[in-house]
Amino acid sequence: MRKFQLLILASAVAAGAIWWGFYRTHHTSSLAVASLLPKETLALVHLPDFNRSRDEWHRTDLYQLWKEPAVQEFLAKPRSKVPTEGRIGQTVDDISALEMKDAFFAVLSIEASAWEWAGGFRCAGDAEKTAKVVEDWKAKFIINGADVRRETVEYQGRQIQVESAGLVKLSTAWAGQWFFFANDVDNLKSLLDRADGRVKDAKTALSADEVYLAASKHMPASYAALAYSRVDRFIEKLMPPDKAEASSDQLAGLRQVRSFCAATAFDGGRIRDTLFLGMPKVPDLGNLTRASLPIANKDTFLYAASVLDLRKEMEPGWQTAGLGWLSGLQKITGALSANGITLEEWKSAFGSEVGLVGSWGANSQWPSLVAAMPVKDAAKANKIVTTITTPNTGEAPWTHAEKEGIHYFSSGPTGQLFSFSPTIGLSDRMLVVGPDHGSVETAMKRVTGASELAASRNFQNAESAVPTAQQAFVYVDPALVYARFDTTLRPLLAMGAAFLPAVSDTVDLGKLPPADVITKHLSPIVMSQSYRGDGYVAESVGTVPLYQTVIGAVTAASAAAVINRQQTQASGPGTTVMTLSLPTPPPPGPSQSARSPSPSPNNSP
Repeated sequence: MRKFQLLILASAVAAGAIWWGFYRTHHTSSLAVASLLPKETLALVHLPDFNRSRDEWHRTDLYQLWKEPAVQEFLAKPRSKVPTEGRIGQTVDDISALEMKDAFFAVLSIEASAWEWAGGFRCAGDAEKTAKVVEDWKAKFIINGADVRRETVEYQGRQIQVESAGLVKLSTAWAGQWFFFANDVDNLKSLLDRADGRVKDAKTALSADEVYLAASKHMPASYAALAYSRVDRFIEKLMPPDKAEASSDQLAGLRQVRSFCAATAFDGGRIRDTLFLGMPKVPDLGNLTRASLPIANKDTFLYAASVLDLRKEMEPGWQTAGLGWLSGLQKITGALSANGITLEEWKSAFGSEVGLVGSWGANSQWPSLVAAMPVKDAAKANKIVTTITTPNTGEAPWTHAEKEGIHYFSSGPTGQLFSFSPTIGLSDRMLVVGPDHGSVETAMKRVTGASELAASRNFQNAESAVPTAQQAFVYVDPALVYARFDTTLRPLLAMGAAFLPAVSDTVDLGKLPPADVITKHLSPIVMSQSYRGDGYVAESVGTVPLYQTVIGAVTAASAAAVINRQQTQASGPGTTVMTLSLPTPPPPGPSQSARSPSPSPNNSP
């Protein structure tokens, strides 16, 4: 009997050890790093395990796309133009060899425009090799030159290396497996005190800060990278007292944000991002209904829906510079206040939810993008739209037409790169705004039907990967976008190679991978946002990270707009601008319903 009890006890201990090992392998936390930092820390970046993250990255769909033989063959010529001995690749290999863990960088304070920062990491690899690599990094990337002053400071049995060159100053020290660095020696001493256990009061560390703990609890159990910022304190430090009052209106919303926290994790072949904004909940917004979802069909590559704080969107000056028909939307919103339409009147006519639907049919040359908003009071909505579309003196008139009980308001063509005719469609259920009459009419016909997109397996699988959205939802199908873009772009590339033979010296366009080689690695991207007690949490997952994709798309669009504006300004009366005509798409087949033609470009970018 006693042997049996010992056997059970041994089994329990073994099971506990296995569970603890599994937990440690699949769980990361920034608390260990936060316990080394002062409670007043303004920002922190944490990379818990470089090698594990690198292995997980190699299993993602995006990396598998990169390793496709057809992709590597296409990139062989441009890669041959890049020096093979690059610092980035060598640094990555060095970090992997060191088995770096818990790497961090923190902004500790901002005083008199001087930023105090500190960082560090611990290495499980060979100590002698680690020390050599660290010295090489310092020589290459941090401080190097004949005018560098070096000194060694003894502190509590540790040796602090202080190196300075002009305004640049760096203090470094080892504490067992930990390597620490800072631009102020006193901050480095504080790190050593906490790492060596000389500071017994845990309440003075960042790990005891309630705001930090509230933000970190919303992060995933395992992540590859985490970033945290105490936003309210950053604003206080960066905004001088003499300017704080003058900018209080513009920063009123931002000042409500206590903290920001974001983490990136690898979820099988996909990349999952989690963002948290610690702030009070915006009142009177309600929950998301996705009333515009029926407009989305099988050719929809983008569906986004969000509830808006109309107190901000209706204020003068909230708009930013836009492109094409988006500029027309700004004029519409600006006309509200100009014609005396109050916020209360708008809210009684329309819901606070806005949907954005981007579709690209197989036989369409260009995508179509429409915005939609539910209608609460058809009579009031019609009065507001009529007021908006009534032109002032000298402005182009809007045309009005009614078809099957739906009102259509269209303005004249606008834009230079593409020709748009902003159109508003209004029924007793939905307001739809689009770049032309055809796209708006097509969208209005789908308002009362079932959504083809919602019935698709891709959408359903993506939707189930994130929590139910309360305030915002985004769905993007990059595979559909690439397939349509490939159909349009490939003829242009062949034509461009004929006009610009020098392009073949850099890239072989004949080796451009087939669309299916790319699209088989691209799964949909989805994001949901909800309020969870103390702040807003947004979770996104997909082959490509959503926020980085948005930043890249906005940057590319801005660059294209600048180039187009420069070309337009440079084109005078005596300047000849070459225009490339795209091949005309074939007419709709028997199985495809006819639709209005998509907008065609005036000039090639």
